Formats: sequence, structure tokens, C-alpha cells
Amino acid sequence: MSAPFDREAIAAFRFVDCGFDPDTGVARLVYAFDDGPELVETVTVPGAPFALDEAREAAAVQALRLLHLIAGVSYYKAAVPEDIRIEGYAIDGDTAALLEDVYVHGLGEFAYRNGLDLHGRIRFPAAGQASPAAPALGLREHALVAIGGGKDSLVSIEALRTAGVAQTVAWIGGSQLIRACAERTGLPTLNIQRQLAPELFDYNRQGAWNGHIPVTAINSAILAFAAVLLDVDQVVFSNERSASYGSLIEGTGEVNHQWSKGWAFERAFGEHLQRRVAADLRYYSLLRPLSELAVARQFARSDRYDAHFSSCNRNFHLLGERPANRWCGVCPKCHFVFLALAPFMPKPRLVAIFGRNLLDDPAQIPGYDALLEYRDHKPFECVGEGRESRAAMAALAARPEWREDAVVQRFAGEIAPQLDAGELAVAPLLVPDEAHRVPPALWERLRAHFAA
Repeated sequence: MSAPFDREAIAAFRFVDCGFDPDTGVARLVYAFDDGPELVETVTVPGAPFALDEAREAAAVQALRLLHLIAGVSYYKAAVPEDIRIEGYAIDGDTAALLEDVYVHGLGEFAYRNGLDLHGRIRFPAAGQASPAAPALGLREHALVAIGGGKDSLVSIEALRTAGVAQTVAWIGGSQLIRACAERTGLPTLNIQRQLAPELFDYNRQGAWNGHIPVTAINSAILAFAAVLLDVDQVVFSNERSASYGSLIEGTGEVNHQWSKGWAFERAFGEHLQRRVAADLRYYSLLRPLSELAVARQFARSDRYDAHFSSCNRNFHLLGERPANRWCGVCPKCHFVFLALAPFMPKPRLVAIFGRNLLDDPAQIPGYDALLEYRDHKPFECVGEGRESRAAMAALAARPEWREDAVVQRFAGEIAPQLDAGELAVAPLLVPDEAHRVPPALWERLRAHFAA
């Protein structure tokens, strides 16, 4: 029987080891606190056995180490000790700086909710010289596209299809909802399994620190590793520009629930992959130039996925026959997706997707106030900026089919008069931004597609 877990007594977190078996496709990521038991996570990539030449094998080692270091955040947070040790290999200063950013900012909401200050506390040990620049591997032109079951990844997949880019849709874990969406695309699929160390759940029951982690950073590292194994040159996510903006908390400042979906992470991680793993491995978000409203407008152009998609986190594990089973109707994600789609979609179609009209329910007013940043801060969820919600609501207030609904009517009467009219226009929010990592030739093909 191992000793009870006492987060206050732990002095060190150890990155013990990582390894990969190309015959089975199983990667092992090993961690430990102090001299406690080894915590072994496994990641299984379908397609084994993998035959790697010398250059791809070296790149796979680098990608696996990066995955080991980033996925460790799931375990490190249980005690957040100041002493971090990396055994078996060394990292340079650039890698240490990237990891400190991922841990400090990616655990921002976790720290806020638990009353912790991680700034200056998290230091990764940099040892040795900077690694030589990674060579190009001659990876084949193919996109590994992360699919999450919501509208955003489906917009990316259809845009790549329009541009003629060969793609495989990939997801991590056992969600049946994501599988149904992936199969609905009619494209090749890749379902990667991630098995957390079971001891972590025991630690949580014994009082470990717990909370939100930068899961997009972990999934990005998993897909980058898979890309090297599968000989593909692009890892594509679907994070729009509003992901870079957090919630403004009085007395605390900005806390971004979705930091690892933001531009700062995407740029740093993408550059690191090209420097340290493979010069021709591109990591980018196809939707980075777009606002949430622009993404919603793209999604609304096709009803192909109406009966399959869901952005609701609370109800995500349920996949029922009726649309209402895929949307709880009371969480911030449901509130926001309904509002974002409403200006671009016929009302009967939208109500049929959700199984109810969320904007004609007075009980939903507090939830919408948070989205509007009216008397509340933006929710800790992957939702658009307050200005997007305000502009969408203003657009609905001008339309006969929406303006009598309880939430819209209240906005028009009580909130809109306090706002500048310039703040309430949808059109400026539909203009693509120029800060992104989309390959230039692809962006030229897609710019008109997104702007139309």
C-alpha cells in the first residue's frame, strides 16, 4: 500500500522517462512525485507497425519528448511543487521557456480558482546547448485535422475540402459524438487513445489540486507526434481569433480559459515544431483569421451536420436521437452557439437543432448577461468575445422574427441604450485578420471562400 497523497508534503515533480514501441504504436509517458510510484500514461496511435527511417525516427524522439513534457501538466497540477526534474534527457532554454508559458498560462484558470499564484513558481531546468535546427523530412502533403464535434472543426474540414487539400480527421479519446461527426465527413479517420495514469484519480480523491488544464496543448503535441509517425506535413486545429481573449476578473486581470487555443500558444508551439522536430511540419489553426461570428456564418451555409454536431460541454457524453439530447440548453456554450448562429440561420432551423428557443426563456437572462459582459465577466468557457455577443444580439433586435423573444427584448430595452451604436455592428467582425500561420498559398485560395 503506497503512502497517502499529501500535496503539501511533495517537494518535486519528476519527468521520469518516455518511450515508443513502433510495433504496437504505444507511447509510454512516465512521471512521479518525489520517490512515489511511477505514473504511467499511454498514447496509442493507430497504424502500427511504423517503419521509420533514421531522420523520421530522430524527429519522432523529439516530438515524443515534447509530448512527455506538455502532457505532464495533467499530473504536475496535483501538487504544483517548485522543484521540476527531467530525467533521461535534457532540454535547452527555448524549450524550457515554451513549457513555462504552457504551464503558467495554461493553468491560469486552475490557479485562479484554487487561489494559487504560479508566476515565478514554475521553472523548467534548462541544461546544455541549444539543439541544432531540425531538418526537413520530405513529409507528404496531407493534413491531420483535429475534430471536436462542434461547428468550428467542421467549418475547417469543409474549407480544406473546397481547397482540395487531402486530409484525415483525427480525435483523441472515445467520444461517440465526435466519432459520428467524423464519419459524417466521409473522410479517412484517425482515433488516437490516451490512457491517463489511474493513480491520478486516486490523488484527486485524496485532495490533490484539481481543475482546468490546457488540453489543446496536449492534443496538439499528440497530433504532432502522430504526424511524424504517419508522414504528414500539416496538423490543423480550428481555433478562431476570439480564443486569444480571456475573462477580465476584477482584482486579478485577464484569465484565459482557452489560452492554449490562443494565438500566443499557436505561434510558439508551431515555431518550436519547425525548429526542433521537422522544418516542414506545419502547425496552424485554419480559423485563426476569423471571429466566432464569421465561423458561425460559414457553418450556417450548409445543413449537412445539423443533426450531428454539438458544442455543448455539459452534455457532450450524451448522443441521443433527438437534437435536444446533444444540447443541455443551459450552459455558456449552448447560449453562445445559439446566439452566434441566429443572425445567419432561419429561426425554425436553429430551434430544430437545439430543440427549443433559448432566447425566449427569461431564465436564460443571467447566462446571456455574462456573454454580453453586462454586470458579469465572460464565462470560463470557449465562447466568443463580449462584443460579438452584443453585435449578434443587436442584429436580432432589429429582426421581426426575433425581437419579441424575452432575452432579445430585454437587451433592446435595457442594455442596448447604454452602448455606442458603433459597438453593435456585425459587419466589421466578419473581416478576416492577418495574424495567422495558415500556409500562404492555402490562405490565398481560402480568403475568398471565407469572405464571401
